[in-house]
Amino acid sequence: MKVETSPPPITVVGVGADGWAGVPERLRALVLTAEVVLGGRRHLAMLPDAPGQLRRAWPSPLREGLGPLLDSLESRRVVALASGDPLVSGIGTTLVALLGTDAVRVEPAVSSVALARARMGWSAHGCAVVSLVGRDPRLLMRELSPGRRVLVLSSDATTPGTVAALLVGSGYGSSRLTVLGDLGSDTESRSSTTADDLLGGSFEKVPRLHVLALELSGPAGYGLVPGLPDAAFEHDGQLTKRDLRASALARLAPSPGLHLWDVGAGAGSVAVEWMRAHPSCAATAVEADPGRAERIGRNAGRLGVPGLRVVTGRAPDALTGLDAPDAVFVGGGATRPGVLDTCLEALGPGGRIVVHGVTLETEHLLAEAYRRHGGELSRLAVETAAPVGTFTGWTPARTVTQWYLSRDR
Repeated sequence: MKVETSPPPITVVGVGADGWAGVPERLRALVLTAEVVLGGRRHLAMLPDAPGQLRRAWPSPLREGLGPLLDSLESRRVVALASGDPLVSGIGTTLVALLGTDAVRVEPAVSSVALARARMGWSAHGCAVVSLVGRDPRLLMRELSPGRRVLVLSSDATTPGTVAALLVGSGYGSSRLTVLGDLGSDTESRSSTTADDLLGGSFEKVPRLHVLALELSGPAGYGLVPGLPDAAFEHDGQLTKRDLRASALARLAPSPGLHLWDVGAGAGSVAVEWMRAHPSCAATAVEADPGRAERIGRNAGRLGVPGLRVVTGRAPDALTGLDAPDAVFVGGGATRPGVLDTCLEALGPGGRIVVHGVTLETEHLLAEAYRRHGGELSRLAVETAAPVGTFTGWTPARTVTQWYLSRDR
């Protein structure tokens, strides 16, 4: 029987801040005997000569050019160089996602995260890690909470200033920032200040390669449990209110890696809270009104989930071509022909849908959906205390009909 052999894996070798001198002998031999070495220009420049070896810098933009580059290398033995642990916000993660675990072998160095924790004396479970390498700095906003410790993987020397501005703007100006430069090298450095003082120019120079350690001090955060105050969102009245939003999200059950459609999103509050539940949660907010669509983007950025995708358009047409959802929330427009059917058809096994309605027409639609598909049909009435003359009485909000369905797994 003929045994098919697969192409040799790409080996990703992590390099510490001490450069080539810190690479173990076993891995040096692997690098120098490879037919092709890929890496950043800084990493490639540190290598000694290896006659006949092809060396290529990463393409730019990376994701668009990486596939064609790897295809051009056919079945040659390839080594890729990366900083520290290649699976900590590095090229190793990208290659595994592109080629699969069987085609990529990773040989890590000590990560900058491990070194930063060691220098600060922080345990792994006692701090969060946020990568801002090539990412929107507003991701940090999700982590704001007094007493929280956060390690920030910085994009470049401008990151501390950007982070300080975000902290000051959020009332966290007294937070302590420590810049840990060139970790693991002979030129390792450490400088500390507050966000307020950093904006005032207390740092003359920031090393290009550094990790930023934050000790947060400021007002109480919003927390990560669904049901943020309505005032947390910019809106024009088209907002799924706090108690109804918490009820919907409890049924939608945001979980790591899942994708939500927020249809008729209004202020985008359900999509925003879905993404705040876990860094790997994704969401697409669909909103017909351009002004509201812009507002959704502002809410997402301010509340720490700038990756929320906003589609300006009217369902069901605007749903065409979107990534398949694991859950769907319909906060408006359910009676528009085709909306409910399109959402149901998009859900796979285990998918969940919640639809809210306040009109008799929507209530009739949801009663029919309940009759045909089952699930849960509820009426939610919320009353809040408010002044009645010199006394206090209950003010009822508009009653909402909620239909929930979970697809059989």
